[in-house]
Amino acid sequence: MYRLNVSRLQDIAATHGDKTTYAIAKRTGVSISSAYRYVDGSAQPDLISALRIAEAYDLDIRTLMDRVEDERAGAAA
Repeated sequence: MYRLNVSRLQDIAATHGDKTTYAIAKRTGVSISSAYRYVDGSAQPDLISALRIAEAYDLDIRTLMDRVEDERAGAAA
């Protein structure tokens, strides 16, 4: 399972002059409401949105995503 590394996204976005979530949304083409949900952690981007974000900042998608343990796997045991 993978999760967006929000602090890394914000740091990279800031180096491109995008200091707000609104600016990230405008540059990436992700909807404003989705961008706010990604940044506040209440949602994770789907593959297409993650690719849009990575491409907008000329990054490999793996730069923005962190591998995390699937919480559901522990619940199934």
